[in-house]
Amino acid sequence: MLTQAEAPMEQYESSTYYSTSASDSSADTGFVLAMLGVTLVIVIVIYAINAFLLGKVFKKAGVESWKAWVPIYNNWILLELGDQKGWLALISLIPGAGIITAIFMYIAMYYIGLKLQKEGWFIVVAIFVPTVWMAWLAFDKSVWQDGQANLPQQPPVVPPTTPQPQQPIL
Repeated sequence: MLTQAEAPMEQYESSTYYSTSASDSSADTGFVLAMLGVTLVIVIVIYAINAFLLGKVFKKAGVESWKAWVPIYNNWILLELGDQKGWLALISLIPGAGIITAIFMYIAMYYIGLKLQKEGWFIVVAIFVPTVWMAWLAFDKSVWQDGQANLPQQPPVVPPTTPQPQQPIL
């Protein structure tokens, strides 16, 4: 016969509440691996779509489209197309400093949009849905215009003139 102190212990030992069987652990591991596999496939598909679209934009700009498929280098080229320094793409490799690259990428995307005859507001699309931005630029009829011709124009600077003395009226 069990004493009162031993009876509760027997109840917990026979309970499946504290089960650590191998079948539960392998099922959890299998689920985690399956989710990682699905996530990996989704990431690869999204990367392929973005690289394809970016390749089309590069082609419009006269850049070989294969460069869109190379990680980091595609950002370097995008920055240069948008009149930014390409080496800024390397900053994204520093943990926590990617925001700096993102800011310059948005500036570059603004200028790329202008070079493809888009209005200034078009950068909003690039910021919130970059895949839509790339698809829009990739498949519309716009033509790349390199240079400063289509960028916002500043009014010409006119040197101040000095007033001419007037002749007194007699």
